[in-house]
Amino acid sequence: MKPITVLVTSMALAVTLYLSPVAAEEVSQLLSVQQRWAEVNYKIEGDEQLKAFEELSAQAEKWVEQEPDNAEAHIWLGIIKSTQAGAEGGLSALGLAKDARKSLQRALQLDPQALQGSAYASLGTLYYKVPGWPFGFGDDDKASELLQRALEINPDGIDPNYFYADYLYEQGKYSDARKYAEHALSAEVREQRPLADAERRKEVQALLKKIHHELKR
Repeated sequence: MKPITVLVTSMALAVTLYLSPVAAEEVSQLLSVQQRWAEVNYKIEGDEQLKAFEELSAQAEKWVEQEPDNAEAHIWLGIIKSTQAGAEGGLSALGLAKDARKSLQRALQLDPQALQGSAYASLGTLYYKVPGWPFGFGDDDKASELLQRALEINPDGIDPNYFYADYLYEQGKYSDARKYAEHALSAEVREQRPLADAERRKEVQALLKKIHHELKR
């Protein structure tokens, strides 16, 4: 594993060296948040995870305060808030989900193409995961529209294909869900996000098992 780690670190350093100080700081901030989110989401559990999400959320909020017109900052604040909502559960989850929606909507206003349309994918996921009226703002039709927009921007990405496959599974469209889940597994590995990609692939594989079970019934 050491050579791979050295290679990834060297690539990140090389990118930083050719960027302006401001741009280099933005890249560093983005990588820091992305990598910490993967650790918190996939490697920590229980109360420790909840505390870590609060700390990461505070870090992302500070990033947004420093760069209010940076769509990437708003996207990651939205992603953190939405996953934090899933970890928290209960009444506080809806408030966090609303905060996440606000951040992602702001990101779309600033730059809908940012991070290969990640705001569309994350916002679409919120719309089908959150309960509908009168308890929440969930909307399956809106979710479908947003998730398909994410796929138009990033048709081969692991995340948009997984999210849309999961949405289709929830809608009972198992054959279509299988197609997108299988396409998600064919996505190229992102060299700077090895943990997130490895864990996402596990989620895709778990989803495929559920899809295959339903198709056999």
